[in-house]
Amino acid sequence: MDRNANCPPAKTGIRSAAWQTAADQLGDMKESFKIGIDVGGTFTDFFIWSDDGNTRALKVPSTPHDPSEAVMEGLAVAAQMEGLALQDFLSKTASVVHGTTVTTNAVLTRRGARTALVTTEGVRDALEMRRGIREERYNNRLQNVPPLVPRHLRRAVAGRVDAQGKEILPLDLSEVRELANYFQSQDIQAVAVCFMNSFANPQQEHLAESLLRETLPRVYLCTSSNVLPTIRFYNRVSTTVLNAYTGPVLRDYLQNLTCKLERFGFSGILLIVQSSGGMALPSAVLEKPAATLLSGPAAAPGAAVAFCRPYGGSNCIVVDMGGTSFDASLVRDGRVELKNEGDIERLRIALPMLDIVTIGAGGGSIGWIDGGGLLRMGPESAGSQPGPACYGCGGLQPTCTDANLTLGLLDPAFFAGGKLPLFPDLAAKAIEQHIAIPLEMSVEEAAAGMIEVINNNMTFGVREITVKRGLDPREFPMVVAGGAAGLHCCSIARHLEIRAVIVPGHASVLCALGMLLADYQHDFVKSVMAPLRSFPAFYLLAAIDDLAQQGESLLQRERVPSHAVQHEVSFELRYSKQYHEVSVPIPWEILKTDDRDEMARLFHREHDRLYGYELSDSLTGIDLINIRVRSKGLTAKPDLPRCPWGGRDPGAAYKRHRSVFSPARRCWEPIPVFDGHRLAAGNQIGGPALVERADTTVFIEHGWQGRIDEWGALLLENIES
Repeated sequence: MDRNANCPPAKTGIRSAAWQTAADQLGDMKESFKIGIDVGGTFTDFFIWSDDGNTRALKVPSTPHDPSEAVMEGLAVAAQMEGLALQDFLSKTASVVHGTTVTTNAVLTRRGARTALVTTEGVRDALEMRRGIREERYNNRLQNVPPLVPRHLRRAVAGRVDAQGKEILPLDLSEVRELANYFQSQDIQAVAVCFMNSFANPQQEHLAESLLRETLPRVYLCTSSNVLPTIRFYNRVSTTVLNAYTGPVLRDYLQNLTCKLERFGFSGILLIVQSSGGMALPSAVLEKPAATLLSGPAAAPGAAVAFCRPYGGSNCIVVDMGGTSFDASLVRDGRVELKNEGDIERLRIALPMLDIVTIGAGGGSIGWIDGGGLLRMGPESAGSQPGPACYGCGGLQPTCTDANLTLGLLDPAFFAGGKLPLFPDLAAKAIEQHIAIPLEMSVEEAAAGMIEVINNNMTFGVREITVKRGLDPREFPMVVAGGAAGLHCCSIARHLEIRAVIVPGHASVLCALGMLLADYQHDFVKSVMAPLRSFPAFYLLAAIDDLAQQGESLLQRERVPSHAVQHEVSFELRYSKQYHEVSVPIPWEILKTDDRDEMARLFHREHDRLYGYELSDSLTGIDLINIRVRSKGLTAKPDLPRCPWGGRDPGAAYKRHRSVFSPARRCWEPIPVFDGHRLAAGNQIGGPALVERADTTVFIEHGWQGRIDEWGALLLENIES
């Protein structure tokens, strides 16, 4: 296969040193840093890796009105920790890998760009009609989610190609020019172009794009044939609109961030994490900004694998509990589970993304009583502003953090390493007023009830990615991420009968750490819609080669060396006359030998795992719907930092005993508290006990035994099950 195709540079409108290619890094620096940054709803996390092997982690409150403010504030704190001025620190920084929630927040808050849609005559309302299927079959009161493009900005033009790509009706160029003038009068910021069957022949879309660009040179333009060239019109139009809606927002944010970084001397490489877990240059993600809609939690599973690998494990459940949400994902055979379509705020997006279940369960999740008198937790969160009641910043609603503080699980003088003092009286007052009095119970019992409810919610989230998909959670260790998860991990594992839990030393910033372990990654797809066994081998390999060349061109722009390029192929297959496809990875050796029987066998096995049956003995044929190629540029992974050996006795890290409320006994009990920063490899701690770090606290429940491994992770084992 030819791997020498070149791709022109993206037209981003930005000329900045921070956008340079990977080969332009300051490789000859005597001292340099690599920084992973994860912007969350409550905190922005940083992980700093220096070339001498030293690591640092920190968290600063997020600034939702402008996330770049928290980014720069955290960098200033990191520079201070290194004993450097910010400008000196950034001048020594080789790379910044950034996971962003900018596009996600734009969709959730409906603050994206003013967007228009150009589509084929007759399907103008497909964006609002969706698939024509009621989302909740028995909910007659459910209203359709309002489309991101109002009807007067959804405009149709004459022109049509059929499903085989043959032009039936030429594109009406005069109508396109009229629309361009109309959009100009409407102060449009972005335009999505999505024509019927453009996946088979994109020429009309490309022609419309060029005509629109003549009149609207500063407007963000995207076509469905570039964003998602696949069948299923609603998936394609919804994804393309999401792409256009978020494009100007991401562009403005990256311009703002880049200018700030440059102002303080950053001349390294800026990389953005995508929803699929891979990273890319800003110029690449600006061509497909919708690929960053789940950028934030996408890096944690990759880091989790690194902590399981020393024990010969390649499977794990990853739970990530931050201040606003709880994310659960699954790693099997060292690969993070992926899906090719999902929803954000009930809006369909059909781009590759990590298969992550997210629920509103975080440290800031608010407790409330529903109309039936039942205690609920979340999904609404107090966030970082005003935050939980115990922050003393004006929050009045009781949250998960308030409940943990009231139960004695948090030290009010050591939260965030003592930089953010907590106020137990404010937490107790909020719980008493909103939970305890309405339910006629003590404040401690109310707080314990809040924790039990949110633990059950998170347990349900883990079941979504395991039990509901034919997998037994008891067969997987659980890796803990997020600043709040350590207090709840034993309870979640107990509910799921999971025996082994791994809490990395930097669990609270595991996403930021994972960003420094990510690879360059780009995904491509082609719809073919043909019987698997009769599709000619020549056309099959030609389609794969074309997609691989597109990936190689992007990786060449990022200056990834050819020996580090890797292409992964998967087929989306289904039984004839089925509606939904099953994604099946196809190894290269099977492709080279064109072993269709083995391809079919892999499909039958995966179908049986997902749905509990397969039709290998029937005459039902198998259809190949989509070919997908994932092009990866493998990066050098730094070794995890080691922890010095300290023997079994954790006495050197003992701080004191603290009273913790026991819901089972309905009384306060003293339990030992250990300094997580002073624990050494080999130290063993029996539960109940608390391990406190500046960025997180771990509650080792009764019946659990903890041990520190050589990488500083706390390994928890249920010794009673």
